[in-house]
Amino acid sequence: MSRMTISQRRTVWAYIFLFVPLLFFIFIRIVPTLSAFNISLHDWNPLSTEQTFVGLANYQELWEDLLDSKSPTHHAFVNTLRYVLIGMPLQLVIALIIALLLNEITRFSVIFRAIYFIPFVTSTVAIAWVWRWLYEPQFGLFNVFLSFFGIGRQPFLNSPNTALYSITAVVVWQGLGFAIVIFLAGLKQIPNTYYEAARIDGASRWQSFWRITLPLLNTTIVYLAVLGTIGFLRMFDYVINMTTQGDGGPLNSTTTVTLRVYREAFSSFDMGYASALTVALFLVIMIITIVQLKVLSRND
Repeated sequence: MSRMTISQRRTVWAYIFLFVPLLFFIFIRIVPTLSAFNISLHDWNPLSTEQTFVGLANYQELWEDLLDSKSPTHHAFVNTLRYVLIGMPLQLVIALIIALLLNEITRFSVIFRAIYFIPFVTSTVAIAWVWRWLYEPQFGLFNVFLSFFGIGRQPFLNSPNTALYSITAVVVWQGLGFAIVIFLAGLKQIPNTYYEAARIDGASRWQSFWRITLPLLNTTIVYLAVLGTIGFLRMFDYVINMTTQGDGGPLNSTTTVTLRVYREAFSSFDMGYASALTVALFLVIMIITIVQLKVLSRND
């Protein structure tokens, strides 16, 4: 070590410090993932002393369930995809609009940011139960408010037609604060000289947004899109706390893949099938993330 140059010493110490979190990442992420794949190849019951090797039988059963439109697993994957397609774009658009408005004001901007950010750092379970009360058909605040305008009571969480959208609204609302803060950070990085040059050239506010703001926010948008998509794909706590008996109802209209994993693993004690679901979800997340990075990323 004494014969090394300063640059070499810095490199060695960098590798040493990187090695510690790498070990943590390997044992917390990589090892459980490999373990899940191993369990998925067995008829694994935690209450049994023997775990029979079944090969790809769990994946075959999973594939058959995916093709069966009446299967809870089929509903779980379809619902999860709907959560992503509805919630992620909606969250990004609303957050960007609010961030653009907050970027225009100077007075009380910190207060507004704090108000929007508070839900993000609030307990998800607490938020889920408060919104569950707000959605209550008889005495919920939303239906009481609607009754003042002569609008009939809405079933919200009690109807297969509205339950998924009701939960999506809560997820979008809670995640707005984080997306707004990230968008504001991206907006602050755009030099004001670009907008001044655009105004001199006679560009409208819409043209400035479309030609300057949006392209230069590409990295921010990609980051939030990927993170938001992963969050919606892994959604669990909202559904189990906002639906009756936490079963993803009514009629499996709100169930998700992660909820199916939980039910199969800790209700049916079928760890093999639950692990196959976990591996399938991991592959879906990885493929969607790669596609998003390829499609959305651009050089500016």
